[in-house]
Amino acid sequence: MSMTMHAGRRRLATIGLALSYVLLVALALIYIYPFLISISGSFKTDAEATQQPLSLLPATWTFAAYERLFTSVPLLQWAGNSLLITVIVTTGRVFFDSLAGYALSRLQFRGRAVVFACLVAVMAVPNVVLLIPRFLILKELGLYNSYAGMIVPIMIDAAGIFIMKQFFESIPVSVEEAARIDGAGVFRTFWTIVLPMAMPALVTLFILSFQGSWNEFAHFVVSRNDPDLNTLTTGVASLTSGQLGSGNQYPLQLAAAVLMSIPVAVLFFIFQRRIMSTSEGGEKG
Repeated sequence: MSMTMHAGRRRLATIGLALSYVLLVALALIYIYPFLISISGSFKTDAEATQQPLSLLPATWTFAAYERLFTSVPLLQWAGNSLLITVIVTTGRVFFDSLAGYALSRLQFRGRAVVFACLVAVMAVPNVVLLIPRFLILKELGLYNSYAGMIVPIMIDAAGIFIMKQFFESIPVSVEEAARIDGAGVFRTFWTIVLPMAMPALVTLFILSFQGSWNEFAHFVVSRNDPDLNTLTTGVASLTSGQLGSGNQYPLQLAAAVLMSIPVAVLFFIFQRRIMSTSEGGEKG
């Protein structure tokens, strides 16, 4: 009797596991289906992309959209602007967010709780609410239509500071005591002792910063209107709005979107195993 019950439970467990995998596969297909449509649509003709937008196999394969991107569309200029801005913003966020997170985690100063509360409040405010004030400030400071105006306002990120603060708090204070005994100052202790231990958090912050600045759109809309300062996001938006030609241009838009996604995808697959478990580095320390 007990063996029969045990076999029944194993059968139910197997059925449950199989149903779970089926559900996960279905959800994965639903999630990646739009991206598969983007790849397929980029190889279609304009007519086929309009008439059969959801088909995954083009009736006629063509590279015309990709050829147009590198001939009649200033894609390389857009990519150069995006790369320049992304490298500077990512470097700035990793450095300044780490400094700010360490200060909020370790330094005792008056008003620290207020500063942290303001940080959380900024994270709670939708980004779109800040667009008009940001535009007005850039105009007043003379930074509108410049690389500085596109870079400086997004060089520090509240979410990044929060991530680093939480990670630094998981590192025991005792690991810094030896450095203080040897006479190391606050910055030297941070740079030589604590920061190397925060590598999981730094990798996570690096990936999030790269992805966020590479895919940034709203800020670039309000910080410039010069076509020479177009990034990939604003440039592809101009394709979508039909500014560079007539018709829907679906293959052209989808081809640009596919090429845009490659750097972020490559970066994620390279570093995916090093994305932090939030407290992993601190526990090892």
